[in-house]
Amino acid sequence: MATDSNNGAAPFLPDRLDLGSLRAAAAGCRGCDLYRHATATVFGDGPPDARFMLVGEQPGDQEDRKGAPFVGPAGRVLDRALEEAGIERDDVYLTNAVKHFSFTLRGKRRIHQKPTAAEIDACRPWLTAELAVVRPDVVVVLGATAARSLLGPGFRVTKQRGVPVPLGEALAVATIHPSAVLRAPDREAAYAGFLADLKAAARAADEAA
Repeated sequence: MATDSNNGAAPFLPDRLDLGSLRAAAAGCRGCDLYRHATATVFGDGPPDARFMLVGEQPGDQEDRKGAPFVGPAGRVLDRALEEAGIERDDVYLTNAVKHFSFTLRGKRRIHQKPTAAEIDACRPWLTAELAVVRPDVVVVLGATAARSLLGPGFRVTKQRGVPVPLGEALAVATIHPSAVLRAPDREAAYAGFLADLKAAARAADEAA
């Protein structure tokens, strides 16, 4: 298996593309240097036939420790919004554009650090493979990092959020990351906008069906 951390994730993909094989292979990914300090690869989670794929930025501190996506405070915001938007959790596959936690140390605390463009690009083969396996009707793009990975560096979430756009055979609907709701000066307004975008994603899925 390849061990060069400068060539991206592509050399680490398995020959057989299914979620089990991808998850197992991703555990040994050395496609960028983030693996050196993260606890573990945090791969996607959800059914292989999910109608919705939700793509965030990267694992946070709790996700890194527990090995699962969206299990921290932002995940609780997301779970509430999904329920209120009428999106069944069993219809959702959760993942991130970057599979390792990027952070800086401040004392004993690990502080989130936004992934670099090179790290996003290095990790894209995993996300591309997840899309190919799950084949969702709608991809909900959570924040600027996921938007860069899936929709390109020219896409602006703030200007184009909530509007379905083509993404391969699926539709993509961009919105803010749920962690942005927690950071917002007006959380109620931020949450209302986030919920409206998820409702737009639910409508897009119904129309696609």
